[in-house]
Amino acid sequence: MSDAVEPAAPVDTEGLLRRVIDIIDGTRALPLSSSVKLDNKEEVLELLEEALRLLPEEMRQARWLLKERDEFLAKMQREGDDLVRAARLQAERMVQRTDIVREAKDAAQRIVEAAREEARRLRLEAEDYCDQKLAAFEVVLDRTMKTVAAGREKLAVTPPPLDERKAPAADWDESDYETFFDQDRT
Repeated sequence: MSDAVEPAAPVDTEGLLRRVIDIIDGTRALPLSSSVKLDNKEEVLELLEEALRLLPEEMRQARWLLKERDEFLAKMQREGDDLVRAARLQAERMVQRTDIVREAKDAAQRIVEAAREEARRLRLEAEDYCDQKLAAFEVVLDRTMKTVAAGREKLAVTPPPLDERKAPAADWDESDYETFFDQDRT
């Protein structure tokens, strides 16, 4: 391998470290030994120093990227939590609306049933009242019918009055009036 440094030096830490690996990988082993001889020690040291110099900047960038990623993930987590919370609230509202509608229908059904029961009760009371009034009217009407029948019987027994041309009024005496029906004297 040559001792000269290539003019185009890598600009990132990873490239510099790969170059050091290539240099070490290309070293020759010493004869009759497992040790290797590093011919371009200065180049390796320069590359490592450059990597150390670049490392803090790249670490800062990596930390910044990690921080950005964490913030993004936290933001997405919050948005996801907000969406889940909103969905739960919406579902609860829908369930409540369903419950309210069901309760309203039940209440309406109870009100209608109560109204029907009240109407039936009032109808029966009205029928009872009418029946009582008709029964009382029937009693009065029956009495009236009996009174009318009795009056008609008395009229049927009484002789018809004489015609005025045949018998003058002076011919009548007080006993003739007793045979007529007098409704006030009954």
